Amino acid sequence: MHIQPQHRIYACFFLFAASMGALLSRLPDLQVALDINKSQLGLTLIGAAIGALISLTFASPLIARFGARRTAFLTVLGTSALLASVPWAGFAPLVFLILFCEGLLAGALEINLNVEIDRIEAQLGRGVMNRAHGFWSLGFFLTALVSSGIRQAGVPMQLHLALTFAFALIVGTIFIYGMKSAPARPGLEHAAAPSIALPTLGLLPLCVIGIAAFLVEGAGIDWSAIYMRDVFAVEPFIGGLGLTLFTFFMAVARLFVDPLVDRFGARTVATFLLALSVAGLCAVWLAPHPYVALVGFGLMGAGCSAVYPLAVSAAAQRIDRPAHLNVAALAQMSFVVFFLAPPLLGFVAEHAGIRVSYLVCLPIIITALCLTKALKTHDVGCKVEIESRTDQAAHGTAAESGDKASAGI
Repeated sequence: MHIQPQHRIYACFFLFAASMGALLSRLPDLQVALDINKSQLGLTLIGAAIGALISLTFASPLIARFGARRTAFLTVLGTSALLASVPWAGFAPLVFLILFCEGLLAGALEINLNVEIDRIEAQLGRGVMNRAHGFWSLGFFLTALVSSGIRQAGVPMQLHLALTFAFALIVGTIFIYGMKSAPARPGLEHAAAPSIALPTLGLLPLCVIGIAAFLVEGAGIDWSAIYMRDVFAVEPFIGGLGLTLFTFFMAVARLFVDPLVDRFGARTVATFLLALSVAGLCAVWLAPHPYVALVGFGLMGAGCSAVYPLAVSAAAQRIDRPAHLNVAALAQMSFVVFFLAPPLLGFVAEHAGIRVSYLVCLPIIITALCLTKALKTHDVGCKVEIESRTDQAAHGTAAESGDKASAGI
């Protein structure tokens, strides 16, 4: 069975999201099983964040040495196995340790898949980065829907996550087995490079753009249901629609935005999407009716959808360092905000009201709008560049042969 290289990456993103989403959907059950309060649960879950940040800082040389296939096997199947083992841990410190190890693999997965899909883009001569991230969103969205039914049916958490791992193991083996590392973009290979991924001055604008996207994503995913409950006191079904609409439009936009990026350029698309985020945040902040807020959450989901993947593409194509290092440094800064945004927004909501917590996101989004010049105005596929070089070489060879023939050689 022939599988396109980009489809293998799509599957990896989907399986990682499905495994993670399955555990997140069972957090209420995990809290009961561990017999801990919400604060203790939060401290337990932060193990994954710590592991991911360490991996994003130090894992780049190992990923480059192992290659895409071995790294994908280890990280995609490894994260799924570790997440499936969480329900069997009897106490919170052990869960923290398991999630710390899962975070180490997740950080490496983030670097590996993003670098690989960027190189595949260069071979194809068209954008597929956003679609790859779209499969992550799609996996998360579908898992949330399926998990709701599974929980309603009373399926034990251990069985639920074991079945999820079995699915990831079978599908992952099929898609990863034939994976081959794509060649680096022309001119982006470096013989010597630092082993620690830290942001450079030139990378900071892209970091701000990524941070803006994750801030909107955190505000939509973590606080939408609480916002609908506290502001409008709606029934649970309507309250849950905020998250549903956010994740749905985020997935749809990511799956279909790549042709627009190819046509209009990353800078134009990112500017439009960030403006859409501003409109959504303002709608949520000022909403006089719950349905206006739901529209706002939909706009936020679409608005933050492709911004981070576009920043990843720009980071991977920088020529100052190897792509692994720049992608890792960008992810490192963005993920810090992703993990810190929920408690920060919660603090604002507690002291100034939950509406105001959405208002405080606006300065970061506006700053990112001012920095979109760090993205390309248009993305010219390296495939075209390679073909051009090939044609030039062919013409050069032909001319050389003609000269030799004329000289009687």
